[in-house]
Amino acid sequence: MRPITPLAALLAATALTAAAPARDRDRDRAGHWVGSWGSAQLVADGDNALPTAQGKAVTLRQIVRLSAGGERVRIRFSNVFGTAPLTIGAASVAPALAPGTAQTGAATPLRFAGQAQAVIPPGAELWSDPVALPLRPGADLAISLYWPDLPSVQTGHPGARGANFVLAGNHVADPDLPAATTMTRWYGIADVEVADAATQGTLVAIGDSITDGYGVTGNRNTRWTDILAGRLRGDAPTRGIGLVNAGIGGGRVLLDGNGPNLMARFDRDVIARTDVRWAILLEGVNDLGVLTREAPATPDQHRAIVQRITAAYRQLADRAHAHGITLIGGTITPFGGNTYYHPGAATEADRQAINAFIRTSGTFDAVVDFDRLLRDPAHPERLLPAYDSGDHLHPSEAGYKAMGDAVPLTLFTARRRPVAVAAAVAPVPVAPAPARAAPAPAPTIAITFDDIPAHGPLPPGMTRLDVIRRITKALRDAGAPAHGFLNAGFGLDDPTSAAAIRAWRAAGFPLGNHSFAHENLDQVGAPAFLASVKANEAPLAAAAGRSDWHWFRYPFLAEGRDPAARDAVRARLAADGYRIAGVTMSFDDFAWNPVYAACAAKGDRAAIARLETGMLADARAAALAARSRAQAQVGHDIPYVLLMHVGAFDAQLLPRILAQYRAMGFRFTTLDQAEADPFYAAALHPRRPGPTATLNGPNVLKGPPAGLCQ
Repeated sequence: MRPITPLAALLAATALTAAAPARDRDRDRAGHWVGSWGSAQLVADGDNALPTAQGKAVTLRQIVRLSAGGERVRIRFSNVFGTAPLTIGAASVAPALAPGTAQTGAATPLRFAGQAQAVIPPGAELWSDPVALPLRPGADLAISLYWPDLPSVQTGHPGARGANFVLAGNHVADPDLPAATTMTRWYGIADVEVADAATQGTLVAIGDSITDGYGVTGNRNTRWTDILAGRLRGDAPTRGIGLVNAGIGGGRVLLDGNGPNLMARFDRDVIARTDVRWAILLEGVNDLGVLTREAPATPDQHRAIVQRITAAYRQLADRAHAHGITLIGGTITPFGGNTYYHPGAATEADRQAINAFIRTSGTFDAVVDFDRLLRDPAHPERLLPAYDSGDHLHPSEAGYKAMGDAVPLTLFTARRRPVAVAAAVAPVPVAPAPARAAPAPAPTIAITFDDIPAHGPLPPGMTRLDVIRRITKALRDAGAPAHGFLNAGFGLDDPTSAAAIRAWRAAGFPLGNHSFAHENLDQVGAPAFLASVKANEAPLAAAAGRSDWHWFRYPFLAEGRDPAARDAVRARLAADGYRIAGVTMSFDDFAWNPVYAACAAKGDRAAIARLETGMLADARAAALAARSRAQAQVGHDIPYVLLMHVGAFDAQLLPRILAQYRAMGFRFTTLDQAEADPFYAAALHPRRPGPTATLNGPNVLKGPPAGLCQ
């Protein structure tokens, strides 16, 4: 064979480049393939092996949730860990009618090079022929697979987190398998790819059990990657991106665990997949945990594992970049208090060192700071209680939701990294990368609660004290400051109201003045309004103790249509040493409390679920609108002041509301710190003419469904 000269290589490359436009035109007409679902393959042994009770000839019906949709589909079947040829006797795909059942729509048979059967060599994988099957984004797909001879060594993935089915005999074309045995693992399937004119590229999330979704409820698809996939398909610029979850429970970067180590599997699970443009890497916690699980490690061993993991990250980044893949690093999440790994101070120091490398080394093209998102501010080595599944290692479903919501979609709309090509003849000088701009500071929210101790009707059996206790617990758990505003004339019919006020103060939260009985300045005039402000001061001072209670919030946020009345009120407030608490974010939470009380009285759980979904959506919409208005009116984020009320439904949803704000990138601050911003100057100092600064704009809220529970 003649050696290939540099000139010959250059000519060959030129010929390939000339052919590329024709291929690109073909692809643009028919759409190109992207991974819409996938899993990392392992040896299915021990408890993970397919039970043999059904016999040697079996049909497997396996349900997968797609990310991207398409007009055509193909399946990659795997025998990568098999030790003998694997025969596929028949296979089909069909829309799954519902998660958790084996029922399907009309089945489409799969072919392999035009044949109904195929044989996969040991260690190999095999694509089916493409079939025309329109599939919407987020669809559930049933893959039916007939094995005439169950392999003794199987390839699969144990983390299906949902029901799949096995039945003796060939039932690939059956619309239901009523006699099937349910299983919670996948076997022999590695990828589902879709294609149409709108498909854009593949994102792979690779990691350990946190990415694999350990602890999520079966058939609900609530892994953090599922949440992210839903956001991708819900946003027009990213709708054609497919997401593949390549997590392995117990996975490690450096050594094999329940499956191959990350260094060994990265090429197969990321690079070899079709049209991978981005990968999110979140792995390392098991490396750190295993180091000291059986016995303490020496200082040299701690130093070595940090060096080896960070060196591995550099290797993986180089391999990704060589194939044009943007590599996004995820910081390792806290696991203090976990009794399986029982990490100590040295392990926490290792985690912090590795996370500092992820954040600052420049190895990754972007960083998603899952550590900062999930950690407890008071105990940063631990998960925030609201995000902790209970084992102090794996996030709760709320934690997974926060993770999925925290990944910026803008990471997937930037220009694709160019493929690096080695120089054949001489080194090519590379311009230094431009300095990265400092990231913009995270937007902040100061949380305020009006109408302490009472707002709105209560569900049966609930008291005002119950409401305050639930609200203050949620705030403490989230590490969120809050400021309350007292109407001492409220809640006089509830014997627990005084205790509720004491509970607010005992939790460490300050109080301000909201007037005694919540009068509207427009309706009562300045003298009566100021009398109500004064009447509220004695009970307020008694409740506030030594804390400064000289913050005033206008009831109804109304300073009056009459400038003279407004000026009179502001002059009196200034003389009495008050500062005025403005509001720049609200989702009208007060409107939801009466509806919730009515639905709770009827025991209508479905209606309450609708309320929860709706109120969270309104909270999100209001936050996004406030940021948009600040950008339009001021040119940048301001510290936002959120108005809420001490209602029963607020208490019910507050943990999820706070988690949602964190997932959106907000951090929490105090009212004092927020209103020190120049934007609030007119509101803060009542000696100025006012009116209070706001962020007014079009209504973006839907409110509670009309007529619900009436």
